[in-house]
Amino acid sequence: MQLSDRETYNLGIKEVLFTEDDIRDAVQKAGKHISSLYAGKPLLLVSILKGAFVFLADLCRAIDVPCEIDFMEAKSYFGDTKSSGSVAVTMDLKHDVSKYHVVIVEDIIDTGRTLSEIKKLLSARSPLSLRIVTLLDKPSRREVDLDADYSLFTIPDRFVIGYGLDLAEYYRSLPYIAEFDASLLDE
Repeated sequence: MQLSDRETYNLGIKEVLFTEDDIRDAVQKAGKHISSLYAGKPLLLVSILKGAFVFLADLCRAIDVPCEIDFMEAKSYFGDTKSSGSVAVTMDLKHDVSKYHVVIVEDIIDTGRTLSEIKKLLSARSPLSLRIVTLLDKPSRREVDLDADYSLFTIPDRFVIGYGLDLAEYYRSLPYIAEFDASLLDE
């Protein structure tokens, strides 16, 4: 698959699921909700890299109470369209979460394994509270008991790209979320 080739790049985009406007409206609503929960409280948004960085950037601007930001990187896909089943934390936080109400900002909850491991890790560090907000929730694929406290969109079992979500590091910059179908590249 030669995704760096301009002609091939767009061939696998099967269908736009959420437009730029859909996403903007949902992010604004989520920002208002989070602002109402944490007014006057020390808030730390934790983005799971790399997929959630676009979502975090828009979400933190939609939150109208003071907040700090930190990043973790965890991998389970390793360049494929399906989770490998193993989770590796490759970059940890700089903040002491025990001083904050922590909101994990995730791009997608699929099997739930990655986020379940991150939640256990952060819970053990005794934050003032811990919640999860996810851009996309794919409950039909869940393999562990995990739910987000706030989901912007629920989707069926489709492989999606755009708005931070990737395939082998490509497509993150798309302003919308689309279903990707690799078989379309072979036509």
